Amino acid sequence: MRVLCITLNPAIDMTVSVVGLKVGEVNRATTAQSDPAGKGLNAAQILADLGMDAVASGFLGEQNASVFEELFAHRQQLASDESVGTVTDEFVRVAGETRTNIKLTDQGTTTDINGTGFVVGEQDKSALLTKLTKLAKDCQAVLIAGSVPQGFEMADFDALLSALTAVNDKVAVDVSGKALKVALKHQLWLIKPNDDELFEIFGQSAKTLNEQAALLAGLPIEHIVVSMGERGVHWFCGDEIYGSLPPKMTVKSTVGAGDTLTAGMMAGLLAGLAPTDILARATALSAHAVSIVGFKAASPDRLDELLAKVSVQPLQLS
Repeated sequence: MRVLCITLNPAIDMTVSVVGLKVGEVNRATTAQSDPAGKGLNAAQILADLGMDAVASGFLGEQNASVFEELFAHRQQLASDESVGTVTDEFVRVAGETRTNIKLTDQGTTTDINGTGFVVGEQDKSALLTKLTKLAKDCQAVLIAGSVPQGFEMADFDALLSALTAVNDKVAVDVSGKALKVALKHQLWLIKPNDDELFEIFGQSAKTLNEQAALLAGLPIEHIVVSMGERGVHWFCGDEIYGSLPPKMTVKSTVGAGDTLTAGMMAGLLAGLAPTDILARATALSAHAVSIVGFKAASPDRLDELLAKVSVQPLQLS
């Protein structure tokens, strides 16, 4: 099973943990860690941990690509274990540096300081579109996730989604802002907004099940997964709705939790699991993600432990 995971604007995530952040003063880090990242790349690693082969693509700055290349070499070594899938490098290199994002975590609260990174030109965009269209034909599913880089306009994003959905009927999207507004017009397999992102797009509250259902009615999307942090997940799939509540966790970092949820949902759907099992596993995997710094799926034993604490049930509109 191969999944194409597209990250148009990857990053090097520098996660720094402090206790009691004091703005304007000297703070001492308790831990610091740098990871090659980006929503699609994060999801690719989780999918590979779950035994699927991920094809990672998008744009990558030439000047600091070695950080990502080391990750791909490491993933290749991990793939010697038959239970772990591969993460193949199919990124298009562009002039400049991939951005660095600083994540300040303070006892479960994360403050993001995101860099700007490279600027893509017309030749870069054309090369990527050609590559992705070809790759998507040979994969069982496609994920496009995260922000867009400088020089990549909403018209480009619209054209990319049109090209992908024309060759693959299982295109998943995890984006926000203007890109989410564009994505909602396309015939997608899966989309994963959170309640705040829906409010930003529609200008109406999306906190309750009924509010979400009213906003999402009629969209041409097979699976809509609304994440709400510790309040759980609502999954709209056709005429059915399921809800999950995660276990209480000691949060170390929320970075990658949403990407893990997306990967878990995709893996479960591709494996043909029962709906309640799909949502329970994805929720448990996401709960594990907030308990660690970095990107790694829960071990089988850890997953079983968390699954026992996840609540999943069918929901009805009131």
